[in-house]
Amino acid sequence: MKKVTYLNQFSKAFALGIVFFLFFSTALSAQEEVAEGSGDPVAGKALFNQNCAACHALNRNMTGPALANVEERLYGEEGLDKEWMYAWIRNSQGLIKSGDAYAVKIYEKYNQAAMTAFPTLSDADIDNILAYTAAPPPAPVVPAADAAVSVSSGASSGGITNEVILGALVLVFALLVVMLVLVNMTLRRIADANGVVLEKEKAEKRTPIWKAFAQNQFLVLVTTVILLLGSAYFAYGWMMQVGVDQGYAPIQPIHYSHKIHAGDNKIECQYCHSSARVSKHSGIPSLNVCMNCHKSIYEYKGNPEGPTAEDLANGYTNEFYTNEIKKLYKAVGWDEENQRYTGESQPVEWVRIHNLPDFAYFNHSQHVSVAGVDCTTCHGPVEEMEIMYQYSPLTMGWCIDCHRETDVKVEGNEYYEKIHAELSKKYGVESLTAAQMGGLECGKCHY
Repeated sequence: MKKVTYLNQFSKAFALGIVFFLFFSTALSAQEEVAEGSGDPVAGKALFNQNCAACHALNRNMTGPALANVEERLYGEEGLDKEWMYAWIRNSQGLIKSGDAYAVKIYEKYNQAAMTAFPTLSDADIDNILAYTAAPPPAPVVPAADAAVSVSSGASSGGITNEVILGALVLVFALLVVMLVLVNMTLRRIADANGVVLEKEKAEKRTPIWKAFAQNQFLVLVTTVILLLGSAYFAYGWMMQVGVDQGYAPIQPIHYSHKIHAGDNKIECQYCHSSARVSKHSGIPSLNVCMNCHKSIYEYKGNPEGPTAEDLANGYTNEFYTNEIKKLYKAVGWDEENQRYTGESQPVEWVRIHNLPDFAYFNHSQHVSVAGVDCTTCHGPVEEMEIMYQYSPLTMGWCIDCHRETDVKVEGNEYYEKIHAELSKKYGVESLTAAQMGGLECGKCHY
């Protein structure tokens, strides 16, 4: 009987162990599936910026809703699942047409604009994006300049500072001065006690310099001639600078950094100044050109390399640039919260930088489209300018020198095809400058 009882207890324990093993193995496999489906937030950030950032942000509504913790909201509050999320991202229009209640609700809430379909995104890609939307925000990055300051301050606190050394030197110098004064006073007292009279040096009577100068007529003549010639030179130089505003860098009502737009982001000059191709003037870009990008770019997140010490010293922080974007929104009448135009716009009083006299004619399209002159030839390294300034003098002599030295691109240029053929036939000319083609005639620029 005892043996049978033992076997029965053993079999029960064995069966119970199998049940627990199956239970824990199932739980572990479920956890592994959850871990496998949780996604990689680092990879998800890159996918989010590439596919989603144009219409969505994490913590604010844009063209589409904010996506921070979107899984928690949809799965918990709306009772949806991940399969619904896959179907929505890959083909939102199909889900709307099928009559899905929540899909139709989102479609009607956001101006009846269906989300762009992303059929090429795999389940793993979507999991990575969702993991990024659920990840906590990263810790603020300490600027390199601040880190350097903190390191240097920490290092200096461990030893003798420059201020202490300088103070010690000043103290030693003061003691030496006091000692010399005391020695001088002691020596004078000893001399007085012994009846020694210290004779003062008799000052030799000399003719004043101004009187000696006035008595030398040749020196007066030479000096007068030099002063007259010098005054004429400086007067001529000053008069020649009238109307020359090289280096002029006015403060604009909205700070626009060519360094960020043309330098960091490689935006072509003629994307904003499109009229330079077909018009006499390059034109001031209208604000709707700015809004082509800034509907989605509502804040400045900084250069990946971090701000320079010079930028920090001038106050060019991420917050500064973001506030300038807000000025743009106010001027154009853009409601940032509801993502629509209010119609209440304000004019922006831009300050003109490059300004030729009225009697001088200059055509941008002739230089940009026909001659193929690069913008930086006249405007300098714009991609490096935080504040735009006049790089070239824009004087008559500067223009004439360019016309004399620059070869015109005649080969393959239909505008000059006939001229090049005639000159080559008659004179054997292979290269031409603007000066040789009449670029120095007064009437070309002064009409």
